[in-house]
Amino acid sequence: MEYDIVVGIEIHVELKTATKMFSGAPYAFKKPANTCDSVIDLAHPGTLPCVNKEAVRKAIEACTALNLEIDPLIRFDRKNYYYTDLPKGYQITQQFHPIGRNGWVEIAPKSGKRKVRINRIHMEEDTAKQFHLHDETLIDYNRAGVPLVEIVSEPDMHSGEEAALYVEKLRQTLDYLDVSDVKMEEGSMRCDTNVSIMPKGSNVFGTKVEIKNLNSIANIAAAIDYEAKRQAEVLESGGTVVQETRRFDEKTQTTVTMRRKEGTVDYKYFPEPNIFPIRLSEEFIKAVQEHMPELPDAKEKRYHEDYPSLSDYDISVLLGNKEMDVFFEETMQTAKNAKTACNFLATDLSGLLAKKEVSFAETKLHPASLAKLVNMIEEKTVSTKQAKEILELMLEGEDPEVIAKEKGMKQLSDEGAIAALVAEVLDENPQSIADYKNGKTHAQGYLVGQVMKKSKGQANPKLAAALVAAELAKR
Repeated sequence: MEYDIVVGIEIHVELKTATKMFSGAPYAFKKPANTCDSVIDLAHPGTLPCVNKEAVRKAIEACTALNLEIDPLIRFDRKNYYYTDLPKGYQITQQFHPIGRNGWVEIAPKSGKRKVRINRIHMEEDTAKQFHLHDETLIDYNRAGVPLVEIVSEPDMHSGEEAALYVEKLRQTLDYLDVSDVKMEEGSMRCDTNVSIMPKGSNVFGTKVEIKNLNSIANIAAAIDYEAKRQAEVLESGGTVVQETRRFDEKTQTTVTMRRKEGTVDYKYFPEPNIFPIRLSEEFIKAVQEHMPELPDAKEKRYHEDYPSLSDYDISVLLGNKEMDVFFEETMQTAKNAKTACNFLATDLSGLLAKKEVSFAETKLHPASLAKLVNMIEEKTVSTKQAKEILELMLEGEDPEVIAKEKGMKQLSDEGAIAALVAEVLDENPQSIADYKNGKTHAQGYLVGQVMKKSKGQANPKLAAALVAAELAKR
């Protein structure tokens, strides 16, 4: 039997604020344990929460970018449950009154562009972090109270590919907004998926299975595809899919049972009594929206208009890495060729930085220097091969023109001088000429190589190839 896959996704995103959601305690990743907390985060008696205004701003930006309707009345609720990573015994969230509803994003799977609906975005606080050792559990309260938004999709995705595209779209959008650093490996963006299957053409959903804490986009796709296949095998063998929570095992590329769900947990939600409702003015919301940065979709459209030499793939690579894209934008303030700049960034420079474990934001190489190197290629001052050698030496902040001069890297583009080298090479290689005349076309490449060798790699390779071809035609 054929089945349709149904996928819904819940994503928790830590907001990029200096302080926590309801206290003035600072927060930064990798700080020593229990150094970023306050009496409010630790739920000391008599302490009261105070809403982080910057977190509200960032939630508004997220809602706007993801096409949600914004509720101007901010209200919070208590989600009551006891767990060791929850100091208060409850979590402050927005169960009944999310800040945003009814949004969507567009994805482009192989089957064609389509929208994925977003049910809601709500604000809440994060829990502390537990570390389970061999015979004890340690708790770091640094994360307790960190501002979050939870983004809940509708069950509109039907494959691992679509789910991965959806999560990447959210990651990219929130990154460009600077709402969050969206580093899944650090836990600032955490993803849970709900997967079910149903007979093809049916509109009755099957039993959903939750897969918790997926930490990469590749794992999201792999986990969903595996889980759908597993559920189909269960049904085909006469079994029943049970409602449960599973995790993804990266080593085996399978999902593994964590715990069964016997029913719906009653969290006994009720309005948070210590935070009065806050009405946001229309002017406040508008001011936030008017100062939002350019989003990836708008930037993609602009790149197609401003840089027609860039392919769809080129643009997707640039937009997929915000730091690289910022570097590209700065490079193009003076660079003459967008395609060359993009190629150097996406391949050569990316590779060199990866080897050194340095990011685009950390490198000593300045975008203006890369622009200068790109222009040296355009002006035929250096060859592309020479430019790649120069680039590696530029990582310490050196000027490309100085490097080229010191290393004697100057491209020879004088047609007369190259023609003289071509004549010498052909005179020295009569057998290669004969081979070429007898249909052995590789002989032409050999002769071009000899010209490059004779010029010590400085001859313009395109011009050398053209002059070799012209001279062979004469002989």
